[in-house]
Amino acid sequence: MAAKSGGDPDMNPRLRTAILAAKSENMPADNIKRAIQRGTGELPGLTYEEFVLEGYGPGGVALLAEISTDNRNRTVSEIRHVFGKNNGNMAAAGAVAYMFHKKGDIIVPKSAAKEDDLMNIILEAGGEDLKDDGENWEILTDTSAYEAVLEAVKKAGIMPMSSSVAMVPDTYIKLEGQQAAQMIRLMEALEDCDDVQNVHANFDIDQKTLEEVAG
Repeated sequence: MAAKSGGDPDMNPRLRTAILAAKSENMPADNIKRAIQRGTGELPGLTYEEFVLEGYGPGGVALLAEISTDNRNRTVSEIRHVFGKNNGNMAAAGAVAYMFHKKGDIIVPKSAAKEDDLMNIILEAGGEDLKDDGENWEILTDTSAYEAVLEAVKKAGIMPMSSSVAMVPDTYIKLEGQQAAQMIRLMEALEDCDDVQNVHANFDIDQKTLEEVAG
């Protein structure tokens, strides 16, 4: 947990970023406080270990699952079962991690800003790139510039749909039909695991296919 490096957000950039991401997802303040206290040992309880599990999904999609658990063996066994049950398989450490890089990732609806205006805002604040993501803009930043770019976007009157520090893939694999449906089921199954904090994957499923799968 980010709080293991210290419970003061002003002295722990990783914790500060985690708190910002939690707030952007509307996590209650009490939940954030308890998570910090568990991480620093202020609250009695079990000792948690953080690590990343890697794997492949349908169509050769690469996945990273961020884990926080009090029982490594139990969690690894559970995640391996989830992969196997959902047309995927676990991979050795390092097998897919090199395909991802940690970035600040901010999603903004296209209706909130014009491309040129948004590009100027993020570049002045230290952002790296602006991508067209269908109905939304995806802003990518170096982790060191994430907070500054997020604040600049908000100061411009633009409210992000989501914001986080995430493992962003270098390339994407387009999925359709059955593989798309299988991939969504695998993602949902992994995210339903209590010990899984985040799941990152390099698949690309268009909006029409998503609607068909959901329907």
